[in-house]
Amino acid sequence: PEREVHVAMVGKYMDLLDAYKSLIEAIKHAGIYTKTRVNMMYIDSETLDNAAESGLDELFDGIDAIVVPGGFGERGIEGMVATVQYARERNIPYLGICLGLHVAVIEYSRNVLNLEGAHSTEFEKQCKDPVIALITEWTNAQGSVEVRNESSEKGGTMRLGGQKCRLEEDSIARNCYQKEVIVERHRHRFEVNNNYVEKLEQNGMRFTGKSMDNSLMEVLEITGHPWFLACQFHPEFTSTPRDGHPLFTGFITAAINQHDQVNAPAQMPTTAANS
Repeated sequence: PEREVHVAMVGKYMDLLDAYKSLIEAIKHAGIYTKTRVNMMYIDSETLDNAAESGLDELFDGIDAIVVPGGFGERGIEGMVATVQYARERNIPYLGICLGLHVAVIEYSRNVLNLEGAHSTEFEKQCKDPVIALITEWTNAQGSVEVRNESSEKGGTMRLGGQKCRLEEDSIARNCYQKEVIVERHRHRFEVNNNYVEKLEQNGMRFTGKSMDNSLMEVLEITGHPWFLACQFHPEFTSTPRDGHPLFTGFITAAINQHDQVNAPAQMPTTAANS
């Protein structure tokens, strides 16, 4: 390795890291591809549920990038929301995957749109502002419409498998993939509630990846942040040791840039010579 970076993974299943095996390997692949030693720090999000800002400063000291992976259920969600806010406000590179996208929307809705009751109906069915909600209808890879509702069998409500996604120009995602249409694998029941998309976009969040029929938000970014990206799909499933994956390569490259910027030697002020 020619360099090293420190990446924090904040998730729910830290007692069983095999739950994140594919993701951890994909990050390692990106390290190989960029000739970088990636030092991982694993943090149980539940321990951050009531963390004060000063505690997060100490915890994330020296961290060059943060990833929030997928998961199901309410436990540890507030710790993830606090993590997203920290990464967003301090311009730390952030990658959210599946649930990592959901908590990014929840955080932004609460702290930028001032929707205090913003949540996901997965965790709070009667929340005041359901910015994340159950997918009820989508177009599958074969072009036919699939419909689900709350009473459908749980496994059957999932959007599964490879799905096409169209990426916007001038976006982090498009710059990473270098193509307009990608295919990535999905495994989720909940999605961004389209009733909030316009308000989110008016306030600095960009949905730079959408399903081919524009009905499902697939990738989000934040205007003005050096590298903040969350995706609804699971890119880790298509990473390989030889080629890595463009999204993870972009993420680790952002971590390298962050590390170099933070650790750059301070410039000494120049003073005019006495005449």
